[in-house]
Amino acid sequence: MIARLFSPGKGKAWARTLALGGTIAATLFLMWQSDEPPGSQEKAKELRGPAEPDGFIIQADYRTWDAQGNPKIRMTSPRIEQFESNNLAAMEQPRATLHGEGDPVPWNIEADQGSLLQNDGLVNLNGNVVIQRQFQGSDTTFKTDELTLNNTEGTVYTDQPVTITEPHGTTKATGMKAWLDDRILELNSQVEGHYDPIR
Repeated sequence: MIARLFSPGKGKAWARTLALGGTIAATLFLMWQSDEPPGSQEKAKELRGPAEPDGFIIQADYRTWDAQGNPKIRMTSPRIEQFESNNLAAMEQPRATLHGEGDPVPWNIEADQGSLLQNDGLVNLNGNVVIQRQFQGSDTTFKTDELTLNNTEGTVYTDQPVTITEPHGTTKATGMKAWLDDRILELNSQVEGHYDPIR
């Protein structure tokens, strides 16, 4: 099943904001890179063990604004751990608020865990993943257990069950892929929908 994901004009702004969020996360990851000589890093890794992070941030709260001073993104996490050998940043309870260009209504994203794979341009969210947007008193919500954001391709996908709740109905499916720039949503299998146009 293929359907339009967002109302015209809103998807591209959201996709740009999502890409900006990925860029910010990548920038934060690069900021964590150490300037120490490689030998020092290896010695430190031997002392702390391979399972321990190279660095971490407690109560992370990152915000960005556009040139006019309007908020673009806010990302928070109680703890972010950085592992240099895997180019991986692991986030506990990541929360993000994304503001689209010219769109006063933000998208809110949350999950139990998240990770940024810098080399692949992927953000993986795991456990109670919720994407929500409130507009004119009504919520549109995506819920799943795992979700991958591919900043390079501009896609969001999962092979897990997903539930989409909109003002006039609910859709359930197993597996989903969305092309953000094109505002297209593809539901893979076991698609079930319930709609109430009177509501």
